[in-house]
Amino acid sequence: MAGLRLGPLLRQVDWETGTGATVWVEADRPCEAEVRCADGAGGTARTWQIAGHHYALVPVTGLRPDTETAYRVLLDGEQVWPLPDSPFPDSTIRTPAPGTDAPVRVAFGSCRWAAPPSDASHDPVGPDALDTLAQALARAPERPRPDVLVLLGDQVYADETSAETRRWLATRRDLSEPPGEQVADYEEYTRLYYESWLDPEVRWLLSTVPSCMIFDDHDVIDDWNTSEAWQRRMRATPWWRERILSGLMSYWVHQHLGNLSPTELAADPLYAQVRTADDGTEALREFATRADADPSYTRWSYRRDFGRTRLLMVDTRAARVLEEGRRAMLSEKEFAWVREQAMEGAGGTPGHPGLEEPSRPGQEEPSTPGQEEPGAPGQERPGTFGGYDHLLLGTSLPWLLPHFVHDVEAWNASVCGGRRGGRWARIAEDLRQRGDLEHWAAFPESFDALTDTIAEVGGAPGAPATISVLSGDVHHAYVAAPDWSRWSSRPPRSQVRQLTCSPVHNSIYASIRLGFRFGWSAAGRALGRAFRRHGRVAGSRLTWHKTGGPWFGNQLMTLTLQGRSAHLRLDQAQSDPAGGGARLVTALETDWAG
Repeated sequence: MAGLRLGPLLRQVDWETGTGATVWVEADRPCEAEVRCADGAGGTARTWQIAGHHYALVPVTGLRPDTETAYRVLLDGEQVWPLPDSPFPDSTIRTPAPGTDAPVRVAFGSCRWAAPPSDASHDPVGPDALDTLAQALARAPERPRPDVLVLLGDQVYADETSAETRRWLATRRDLSEPPGEQVADYEEYTRLYYESWLDPEVRWLLSTVPSCMIFDDHDVIDDWNTSEAWQRRMRATPWWRERILSGLMSYWVHQHLGNLSPTELAADPLYAQVRTADDGTEALREFATRADADPSYTRWSYRRDFGRTRLLMVDTRAARVLEEGRRAMLSEKEFAWVREQAMEGAGGTPGHPGLEEPSRPGQEEPSTPGQEEPGAPGQERPGTFGGYDHLLLGTSLPWLLPHFVHDVEAWNASVCGGRRGGRWARIAEDLRQRGDLEHWAAFPESFDALTDTIAEVGGAPGAPATISVLSGDVHHAYVAAPDWSRWSSRPPRSQVRQLTCSPVHNSIYASIRLGFRFGWSAAGRALGRAFRRHGRVAGSRLTWHKTGGPWFGNQLMTLTLQGRSAHLRLDQAQSDPAGGGARLVTALETDWAG
């Protein structure tokens, strides 16, 4: 009899028709996987094999719009989910009602160490926000739950393994040899996913709330693709090739495939090859080899539409161009795709400038006599808009950082590029790798390109009401809003926010907390300007200010979008002083509208 090794994960729900979904599972042997719903809907798929593991992504059809349907998972006709004596409610698939103005709830965060197998009061880094959310939803099934869970990176930590995983690794190989206590190959990566996704609360949560995912550095290794010098150093080590290929392969299997719609899956030649092969390992390995060698070979970024809310999840790790002098967060091909997807439905022409370039300080744009400037204070917004009302840009790395951190990264990019000579370049490269100076600010031309794109989309005739940049990575949470007065004489119609939420379950040193608080301060700004002067870096044309935070702790943000309005809530997982585990405590609630 086949057994369920991992899953199920509810990955997709069809927002266009409300009649379909996809469910991911891993079995312990080849078999026929089936998802059977209470109302007669369902689907089947044959497992396929990677490195001795057997997976299936089951398309579910026949669902009814605007319903909640319980489902079971069967392998070769035998039920394996729900688990016997499960304390959780049945896993269900909630379908939307297309064409209605129902709210869309997007919960997001990043950076999750697997929770230890003990109650929250014994957790050394505090209660896990995902565990706590699952417990809250299980206790009150009628409670509004997220329509999608957006996980913005570091779903597993390949370079910071738990004590339990280290003991298991020691049974396989000598940990005194590199990479030591870090994972080395595909089999060891699967162990990380078991440790994280077999957590009972998280397993149930992922079975009943659809999810979108993207990798960040720790999914492979800290500082992944920081710079050309870093990449050369890593490629010279004897263990790196197996590590990077296994990281990309395991990400494709466990995370990336579920991000794709059934239409995209049907058109994916690698997926077709893997599904029809007796063993798809070599095909996937060849793909990973080419993807690592050429950042433009494949696209890990993707788009998901939830009614009139569009999510563009942007790969800010594997798509980088690292050659010094040409450094970019995204390859030209990747950035063109992001811009095209953002402009489609926003009133511009995909692939071509839909508006004039944002004016620079001192430039005046002519206005039509008798016509008020769009977006002027107090002016009613136009009544006709484009194909979506809200744009979410999911990027694991924040676009708008604390000012001091932004300026230091801009300085570092300039000095590493040789602006202050070879000696300073070597010093700056060392600092870049030691200090993780690798966010959008460390790629100044990419920062400007992203800012231009946001301004263009937000100023288009069919501009969305809100543009939110969803990010994690920095182990604290904050909200920031840009000031467009120096960037363009015509500010975007859209309300634009940087929403950063991290970690889901991790820790942060007290010194780093102080550093991030300092980064937002007036003293931090002044010191940042000194770094800019040393690096001969011009001041940023875009300014911004913090409107909330910083908050520290294990936390999740939830963005509720309805009509032209947005509501943001930040919940922190805290130990319940009355006993009984943990609870979610709301630290922020705020609204804005376009």
